[in-house]
Amino acid sequence: ASKAVCAQLHSSAAVMGASVEEFNAAKEKLGTLKKDPGNEVKLKVYALFKQATQGPCNTSKPSMLDFVNKAKWDAWKSLGSVSQEEARQQYVDLISSLVGTEAPAVAAQPTGSTKGFQTLLVSTEDNITTIRLNRPEKKNAITVEMYNELIEALDLAGKDDSVITVITGSGDYYCSGNDLNNFTKIPEGGVEKLAKESGELLRRYVKVYIDFPKPLIGVINGPAVGVSVTLLGLFDVVYATEKATFHTPFSQLGQSPEGCSSYLFPKIMGAAKASEMLLFNKKLTAAQACEVGLVTEVFPESSFQSEVWTRLKAYAKLPRNSLALSKQLIRVVEKEKLHAVNDAEVERLVERWLSDECMQAIMSFFQAKSKL
Repeated sequence: ASKAVCAQLHSSAAVMGASVEEFNAAKEKLGTLKKDPGNEVKLKVYALFKQATQGPCNTSKPSMLDFVNKAKWDAWKSLGSVSQEEARQQYVDLISSLVGTEAPAVAAQPTGSTKGFQTLLVSTEDNITTIRLNRPEKKNAITVEMYNELIEALDLAGKDDSVITVITGSGDYYCSGNDLNNFTKIPEGGVEKLAKESGELLRRYVKVYIDFPKPLIGVINGPAVGVSVTLLGLFDVVYATEKATFHTPFSQLGQSPEGCSSYLFPKIMGAAKASEMLLFNKKLTAAQACEVGLVTEVFPESSFQSEVWTRLKAYAKLPRNSLALSKQLIRVVEKEKLHAVNDAEVERLVERWLSDECMQAIMSFFQAKSKL
């Protein structure tokens, strides 16, 4: 019964439609966004606006060659018979969530970390340190630079005065995993040196999560791939939007699991479900990830940011030392085991990176990408 409840989306508190005044205020807020929210979101905003102001789609279908207007028409048409009042409410919720996405990083800047990062936005506000992956144009793929910055940002967050630490992403993706361009920059020592250095970097990166002293919360704002998924077993709480997916395509790329997932995933979801993900590349929806225990709770996209941040602010009012000491009690039992698993996973990955099978898989990936 608990799994059935978990798989259902967290329902929104809003029952009645937003007022005209709220709708007009949302239109004005839309113009204040500093970042492009992406085509998918812009189409949704357009469709909800049309539905709220004109009702269900009543125009003829554009030509297949008129790509832009065809996409707009499809988005509007997909809303079907949604009432104007309901569309107005969804529009207001969506704009609020977009503004909320930018708010933590912008508002917290004056009191946030004094350290500047190239691939992250790091800020502290209301006793919450937020680490936001910030390569939205690359779906927040992790470069060597981002790995090093994440290690440093987590180290700083573990020592600052905040109560909880949050990791999330900018744009439509949470994280698309490793930037495979990492594998194309061969150092003077050759592929063997690259594999060894990459292995040591990954070992240090996962170690930071194992040893992190405070509650660590993942706010999964979109699709998550690879190492960004495997590490979730080391988070204390994971909240996801309904549009998030979770994919670990290791065997597809001739590689093997990391982030202690080879040990934690079977413990969390059972051996059979873990094998589907880690061996056979099964992609989970947010609801499925919640059902197997990888995700704590799933929220509607329209209210995801506002609901989650309201909850996080409540958590951040709890006694800091009590939370930290309680987490240590939970983690200390298995910390030695987790470090051993991390070492074994890294050792196996270094072997895989040097294998012909892995190199061929990565070459095939780049060849397929060049044809797009």
